[in-house]
Amino acid sequence: MRSDSSPGTLPAREHLPADAAGTPVLDVVIPVYNEEKDLEPCVLRLHEHLTRTFPYGFRITVADNASTDTTPLVAAGLAAALPEVSVHRLEQKGRGRALAAVWSASDAPVLAYMDVDLSTDLNALLPLVAPLISGHSDLAIGSRLSRASRVVRGPKREFISRGYNLILRGSLQARFSDAQCGFKAIRRDVAQVLLPLVRDTGWFFDTEMLVLAERAGLRIHEVPVDWVDDPDSTVHLVRTATDDLKGVWRVGRALATGSLPLDRLTRPFGDDPRDREISDVPGGLARQLVGFCVVGGLSTLFYLLLYSVFRQFSGSQVANALALLLSALANTAANRRLTFGVRGRGGAVRHQAQGLVVFAIGLALTSGSLAALSAATTHPAHSTELAVLIAANLAATVLRFLLFRAWVFPDRAEPVRQSAEPTEQGAPFAPFTPAAKHARTGYDTEPPYAPQVPQVPQTPYAPQAAYASHTPYTPPTSYDDPTTTTRPGDTR
Repeated sequence: MRSDSSPGTLPAREHLPADAAGTPVLDVVIPVYNEEKDLEPCVLRLHEHLTRTFPYGFRITVADNASTDTTPLVAAGLAAALPEVSVHRLEQKGRGRALAAVWSASDAPVLAYMDVDLSTDLNALLPLVAPLISGHSDLAIGSRLSRASRVVRGPKREFISRGYNLILRGSLQARFSDAQCGFKAIRRDVAQVLLPLVRDTGWFFDTEMLVLAERAGLRIHEVPVDWVDDPDSTVHLVRTATDDLKGVWRVGRALATGSLPLDRLTRPFGDDPRDREISDVPGGLARQLVGFCVVGGLSTLFYLLLYSVFRQFSGSQVANALALLLSALANTAANRRLTFGVRGRGGAVRHQAQGLVVFAIGLALTSGSLAALSAATTHPAHSTELAVLIAANLAATVLRFLLFRAWVFPDRAEPVRQSAEPTEQGAPFAPFTPAAKHARTGYDTEPPYAPQVPQVPQTPYAPQAAYASHTPYTPPTSYDDPTTTTRPGDTR
């Protein structure tokens, strides 16, 4: 039985209609900068492949990234010759800026991009976008690091690529395998909400987009690809690697401080088993129990280690008090962030103070157990002391969870979902009022922009006439107030 879905900014995923006449289903963006030699054969090859194999309408958009050679003329000639090709001119460099600008203005429900050298085999394009068309996934990426992939490239690029992805896994806990492959796709409804949060305008753009999407719980589909390195690539490896590391530090700091409004990306996963109701179990209890048990187990090990250290130069009561105090502070901080999802510094002091009260109760239980052991035997063995403390800590742990949930973090407990009347399509959704939206996301308004789709005329290239109306893409200057961002097509 399908359960009720939690309300969110994003609608439930649905399969795109197969009869959407007139509007292309897929918009493939090719960002270029001074690619006068490679652009025409690339576009012709891609156009031929899509015409022959893609069952939906499509568009190829050349994002001219402030080229200074004849690239604009080549692009305009292709647009005049092929109805499915359009050109978007930007006067500022930056691959991320080009993708954000074109994706924001596109009317296609599925947006993709690939590098102009077409290093990735085009046979992977349909498998890349199929999960987005079907409604199964939110984003899709090509992976050169999958076991099923076949890759031809030099050892230098192989080392840099694998090293970079190891850094992402170690620092940002990224689970996707290949952040740098220039072969990605995203649903337009997801892009409209996700892009205002992405600040980078260069090569780190898609990595930042993937990290934020993954942290928000969106589904990322990976496709193994066949990939051949382009020996004439103009990418500056050292500068790109330096900028990427700066981006990793910036995003990691934003995630650690909780300054990213990732609640904007919530989506009702109606068919997800985790969303199904369980009788007589309060909402969120199962997930919180798992998180609390993991934190509790690590805290217990930390406590026993501290007790063993302090016991070397103090009595059992002093060692127990010191070990329990330090482990309690760490336990409250970990449960605050991981179990109950409280981010930022607001209320942190109050939560720690309440956690110390819970610590006092635990101290009474464990100290009482030690006192009872001392009364029973004059010189108990160290192993016996540890066994008694473990039993006492188990009882204190159960009480700690109940107090955390009911007293310290009551506002983070997820309410039991109420059943809602089905919509006309038969999918049940809970009512979503502005007050509920503010309580969930902290924002009163809709996402920063909802671009109006400009009609791109298929006319020969004329620099002053064709591009005078284009507004340069300006990335958000702060995660704290992305509503200050302006983008092409913004009508507010």
